Amino acid sequence: MKKSIVTFLLLFISVSVFSQEEDAREKEKALRTSTNLTWDGNKNLSENNFVQAEVDYRKAIAKSPENAAAPYNLGTAYYNNETYSEAFGRFKEAGEVATSKQEKHKAYHNMGNVFMKRKDYPKAVEAYKEALRNDPTDDETRYNLALAKEMQKKEEEENKDKNDDNKDQQDQEDKKDQNQDKDKEGDNKEDQNQDNKDQGEDGNEGDKGDEKKDENKEGDGDEKEEQKKKPEQGDQPNEQQERKPNQLSKQQVENLLRAMQNAEKQVQEKIDAKKVKGAKVKNEKDW
Repeated sequence: MKKSIVTFLLLFISVSVFSQEEDAREKEKALRTSTNLTWDGNKNLSENNFVQAEVDYRKAIAKSPENAAAPYNLGTAYYNNETYSEAFGRFKEAGEVATSKQEKHKAYHNMGNVFMKRKDYPKAVEAYKEALRNDPTDDETRYNLALAKEMQKKEEEENKDKNDDNKDQQDQEDKKDQNQDKDKEGDNKEDQNQDNKDQGEDGNEGDKGDEKKDENKEGDGDEKEEQKKKPEQGDQPNEQQERKPNQLSKQQVENLLRAMQNAEKQVQEKIDAKKVKGAKVKNEKDW
């Protein structure tokens, strides 16, 4: 029984070892193929056949992710072709898969160069610092780091001066706006004073007009009261109403009229009598 278990363990270990060796051989084979494709890409790139070189590098990257040279060389091709976004992606990929410090140093150094092209100086500084951590002896990287710091400082000063200028300009504009607001307030105040003055004059005229209206109204009221007191034409005053001095009553007026009529009748009769006595009587007819 023990022999069977030992045999099984030995067999399992042998299979595992064999499987690991097989995987190692496959990875080594893939890496060789990827390396060969990288060389093909380098050859086509040297012959200015960028399109075919790009194809070879991509095949090499797909064949073995352990080949840091393929993405690095493809990134260099993009960089020289001024396709900086693609170049940065490939340099970053090369830095991540690189196993040696030298390979990492090159990848981060070129990432710093891409940031310098983009004028992103703070990120360039960080990339060069990472490159120097992997190879502190590289003078070119150290020089690029110093240049990136200088450009960053200059950019910050320019931004500061620009912000100061913008602030001064904004202060001037604010001051100008304040002066305009003051002038506007002054004009509004003058207009308000003029309006108040005009309203005062109009109010006085209105008061005078109202006084005249009131006087007319009072006058009209007095006239109406007076008219109410006076009897209308053709109406006779009431017996109980107080008579004015020298004013005849209704009966007195009738008596006076009757006396005048009688007197006039008598005068007329006398005139008629005189005419009868003086008239010539005719005894014959006029034929």
